[in-house]
Amino acid sequence: MRQSIFALLLVVLSLCAASLPVLVRAEGPDAGAIAGPVAGARTELSALARLEPGRSGVEPVGEQIVATLGLSQPVPFRAYLLDDPSRLVADFRELDFTGASPAAFDPGGLFGEIRWGRFRPGWSRMVAELAEPAALIEAVEITDAAPRIVLRLAPVPAEAFAAQAGAPASALWDLPQPAALEPAHRRQDGSAPLRIVLDPGHGGLDPGAEAEGHTEAVLVLTFARELKEALTRAGIEVRMTRDEDIFVPLETRLTVARAAGADAMISLHADALAEGQATGATAYHFDAAASDEAARKLAERHDRGDLLAGVDLDGHDDEVAGVLMDLARAETQPRSLRLSQVLAGSIKEAGLKMYKHPVQGANFAVLKAPDFPSVLIELGYLSSEADRKRLLDVEWRKRMVAALVQGIETWAQADAAEARLLRQ
Repeated sequence: MRQSIFALLLVVLSLCAASLPVLVRAEGPDAGAIAGPVAGARTELSALARLEPGRSGVEPVGEQIVATLGLSQPVPFRAYLLDDPSRLVADFRELDFTGASPAAFDPGGLFGEIRWGRFRPGWSRMVAELAEPAALIEAVEITDAAPRIVLRLAPVPAEAFAAQAGAPASALWDLPQPAALEPAHRRQDGSAPLRIVLDPGHGGLDPGAEAEGHTEAVLVLTFARELKEALTRAGIEVRMTRDEDIFVPLETRLTVARAAGADAMISLHADALAEGQATGATAYHFDAAASDEAARKLAERHDRGDLLAGVDLDGHDDEVAGVLMDLARAETQPRSLRLSQVLAGSIKEAGLKMYKHPVQGANFAVLKAPDFPSVLIELGYLSSEADRKRLLDVEWRKRMVAALVQGIETWAQADAAEARLLRQ
């Protein structure tokens, strides 16, 4: 079933990509302003087609005017007339006019002012003012070995011109423009400061675990502030999902990380187990099939927090969204695993107490982001008296902060090196 959905998804995405160039709506009298002056202007173009000045020009043929645009390759276009003042407008799928001069294009002055350039992402425009009203007799594109567009005009009375002026209706052209999207966040490669989002668990109306008058929400917030300070001193950009004792829904925590352009997200917890004894730090990475008993109980607790926020993400993704997330996780999940392993190794090297299974998979809500690596660090368990003492010990927190900073830096260097190799 998933394979068939994935195949269907690829077809849909291909069709969407093929249709994007024409999803543009004309607006206003000239359907948009031309960007900047025209001849010789340097603009950032993605155009594959170029105007070839040597094969372009305007000439009289009897009473008619014939404009020829020599192209390096064919492009979609449309041409029409607008009134007040009388002018010819031609729109092209982005066309590079660099090196062409309007004066050289029409040395005889058969048109009035001519201007051209980029007027909308993906589209270029030429506007030629007319000395007198004219009808657009022909607008064709010849796609042989020497591609060119030919526009043929003939004089007409003013009333006839006014009757035919206006942009033509087009089911494709008049569709809404594609939604403007932020560029995708590229995987960190060491060329910019690392961005880490720290996520102190719980907060506000959700205090988390409680023991001996201490709450998980306050303890992990204190630790997160100390870790943020150390990371900032190390040259790492840090954003926190909360910087005070307030409630932040789990899905909002992921939104904050995504908006910050996180290279990685680290959630901090100090939970409690109602049954059994657990002590020491643990590093969790995402694993939908996690089966460890302690991980299962903790996952149940965090998922209940998701329900407490009024949003249950489980079971609401359709098949296509699921496939897209699986594709994204194919890259990010191994990176999350490595991050959890490196952090656990750094904690162990610092001589700090770790849980008997220091690296585990879990299905925590805050680990579900498919587009950036994320880990959850259980600093200890409030159900353990020894762990409570450690969490309240300033010197222990300094050692744990130093271990996590070292681990993050080590992971980031290796992750960046891998990213650079993948782009070669």
